[in-house]
Amino acid sequence: MRLYVMCLGYCRVDRGKILTPGIGDGEEVLIPVPAYLIETGKERIVIDTGMHPVHIDDPKHTFRGHPLEDAIVPQMTHEDTIGHRLGEIGYSIDDVTCVINSHLHFDHCGQNDAFAGRPIIVQRRHFEIALEAPAFPNEYFERPELSYEMIDGELEIFPGVRCLITPGHAPFHQSFLVELPQSGTKLLAIDAIYTRHNLESDAWGSQADPVAARQSAHRLAEVAAAEGAELIFGHDPGQWQTLRHAPQFYE
Repeated sequence: MRLYVMCLGYCRVDRGKILTPGIGDGEEVLIPVPAYLIETGKERIVIDTGMHPVHIDDPKHTFRGHPLEDAIVPQMTHEDTIGHRLGEIGYSIDDVTCVINSHLHFDHCGQNDAFAGRPIIVQRRHFEIALEAPAFPNEYFERPELSYEMIDGELEIFPGVRCLITPGHAPFHQSFLVELPQSGTKLLAIDAIYTRHNLESDAWGSQADPVAARQSAHRLAEVAAAEGAELIFGHDPGQWQTLRHAPQFYE
């Protein structure tokens, strides 16, 4: 079993406004947009699909005219497409057997359309909410060619891959516990915890539901401690520099 950490671009953000309110307000930082590939048996599972390639030539496509227009600015190249990153590992889009969306914000489902004909796993209640909520641009996930497989609650999706429901950033947001035989367990917080500073400073005010976000984050920290797992944050530029990036891997 292997876990690959793939870079699908970056976003230039206002650190205080987007990540850690009250800490670094007005400071511009470049944060990674990750996705993950898990090999388990005959399965090749992609977790999240990054931003849509429209942002390569039009970075403000998603937030133009929105209050966040200048607070979240994608920086993406053709190398940051999911097909290119899979190719660096030695795979193609056709080799992927399944996709899992942690949630349906623009930087986590933007390339779902590359996986027509493959099951895309998502929490049922999250999908239903995302269809109606403006925070989730439907153009990236509500597409007739896509086949969603709805799940409900926490479960082992594949052997060694368990989803945890971690609301706060988004309703029914999913984080993932991945058990690796040699590298040890990895806990992918995704956007339940943006950065280490959120935990250290207990700063959750930029999350949609700060109270639920705090509860989810502290639960993840407890799970990581109990499981002896490495906690991988969603968009931490400091931690990002320490991770193995594809084509390197954890196993």
